[in-house]
Amino acid sequence: MKRRFRVVVIGTSTGGLHALSALLADLPAAYSLPILIVQHRSKDSDEQLAKLLQSSSRIPLREAEDKQPLDSPGVYLGPPDYHLLLEEQSLALSTEEPVAYSRPSIDVLFESAAFSCGSAVIGVLLTGANQDGTRGLQQIKERGGYVIIQDPGSAESGFMPRNALAHVAADRVLSLDRIAAELVQRESDGASP
Repeated sequence: MKRRFRVVVIGTSTGGLHALSALLADLPAAYSLPILIVQHRSKDSDEQLAKLLQSSSRIPLREAEDKQPLDSPGVYLGPPDYHLLLEEQSLALSTEEPVAYSRPSIDVLFESAAFSCGSAVIGVLLTGANQDGTRGLQQIKERGGYVIIQDPGSAESGFMPRNALAHVAADRVLSLDRIAAELVQRESDGASP
């Protein structure tokens, strides 16, 4: 059975700069699915994270803005102290209370993507030191989306992927260096495994 994916959502925390830099560096410039990223960061963060990630990425990368249309290709980074949500074909920012002690929250992004896009979502959970992301991955999976979890053994902090694996049946559990190739495969054939 064929299906087409519309968006990739990625969440990470501790160790995320290294993980995101490596993952983005491995994606081709022509990657056609929009990528939304939540990296836990302090509310006082500046634009340095976006600049560092752009230096690794061949795909244009920017901090997300409220009501911004979701263009493709492009990488959209959740700004500090705002939740990032996907609403149909545009982005939204929220100052609702932190979730799992985090704003931006991975769960908020993942759940909004699952609600908006159903089975057309690829959810990717990377390295991190808390439970954020697990509930959102459950929603993606329940709505027929595709779930990739970083192998905890390849994560700088394995707690977040381990917690997710205890609660979610991942479609793929991959070392960091294999995730980009999997995203390219899902983009090109759209086939269920």
